[in-house]
Amino acid sequence: MVAAWVAAAVSVLLLAMVIFAAVMVTAAFRKSIIAEEIFISKLPAAFDGFRILFITDIHRRRLPEALLAPLAGQVEAVFLGGDLTEKGNPTARLAENMKLAASLAPAYAVHGNHDYKANTALADNIIRGSGIRLLMNENVFIEHNGQRLMLTGMDFPKQGGKKGYAPLPPVAPHDTPHFRIILVHDPLWLAGQKAVPADLILAGHTHGGQVVLPFGLQMHADPFYRTYNAGMYSIPRKDGSGGEAKLLISRGFGTAHLPLRWRSPAEMHVLTLRKGSGRDNN
Repeated sequence: MVAAWVAAAVSVLLLAMVIFAAVMVTAAFRKSIIAEEIFISKLPAAFDGFRILFITDIHRRRLPEALLAPLAGQVEAVFLGGDLTEKGNPTARLAENMKLAASLAPAYAVHGNHDYKANTALADNIIRGSGIRLLMNENVFIEHNGQRLMLTGMDFPKQGGKKGYAPLPPVAPHDTPHFRIILVHDPLWLAGQKAVPADLILAGHTHGGQVVLPFGLQMHADPFYRTYNAGMYSIPRKDGSGGEAKLLISRGFGTAHLPLRWRSPAEMHVLTLRKGSGRDNN
């Protein structure tokens, strides 16, 4: 009797583990786009309604053409937030992904930590060859309806860590922008900044924890991630203006190491920029 009870309990436990693993794999390979509006008071009026496709942490996944191709002509820019590939990822898959992203709208990208673990020179040639602008501590201006904003792409430091980043690229006095977006792979970059030098920051890297543990336990060691893990945040600029910046940390499309997720499903984003506080829209 005891042996039969133990065998039954083990069978139930194994079945539960199989089901749990299946749920985590399903979440890891989810194909969904989150559409959201970002209200920013300093946004140039010409950019009200400007749409950005934001994808980060692709790793070795294949971007879904059936889901993304209809966005051609529906978004004004594509921002890729790093970890576009990883060691061992087929170069043909990276090429297909980059070709698809570049076909949708003018596209911009930054490196992530896993991009430096792959054959970086080859990967960079593929990225640039597809027509994507790879930003390595650079500013570019995006023009729309007669006005412009500045996009700054911060390169992930090859040696890692929050102190290894290059300083922000300089801005000529006559080019000082009224509105700036910073694209950076790891939001931990912010921990090394005395002030927030942008109106909007887009980041990834965290995977939202990827497998979210109970009791508030964190996969990441740095306490920064206990506050800034995934989602949208408003943070003080600390530049004397008294204003706030918006920070979006994506859970990313791919996974690091094992293709498993729990309580942090894969995601991509279509971000619509809106001028204003958004308070009147709640």
